[in-house]
Amino acid sequence: MNKPKRTTVYFDPSLHEALRRRAAETKRSLSDLVNSAVRRSLAQDAEDLAAFEQRADEPTLDFETVVKDRKPRAGWEDAARLLHERGEDGLLDGP
Repeated sequence: MNKPKRTTVYFDPSLHEALRRRAAETKRSLSDLVNSAVRRSLAQDAEDLAAFEQRADEPTLDFETVVKDRKPRAGWEDAARLLHERGEDGLLDGP
């Protein structure tokens, strides 16, 4: 096993308090909690980078084309009509 490296990290007081409480609740050290969080974050970054690499050869679409080709969504009038048909008038009314 590699020998752990020592470093100094400055936390906001509220974050430090939350970490201390979590450490006490889980019977883990602050170092263990921070190491786990950093590992998870780095793993997520690696997954994101892999996804970008897999999609690198996909064609790019400009914004205008995407907007022009999108299907229109139902508006408030359509929602109100559907609720009326179900006998649920008033659900869209405020309190």
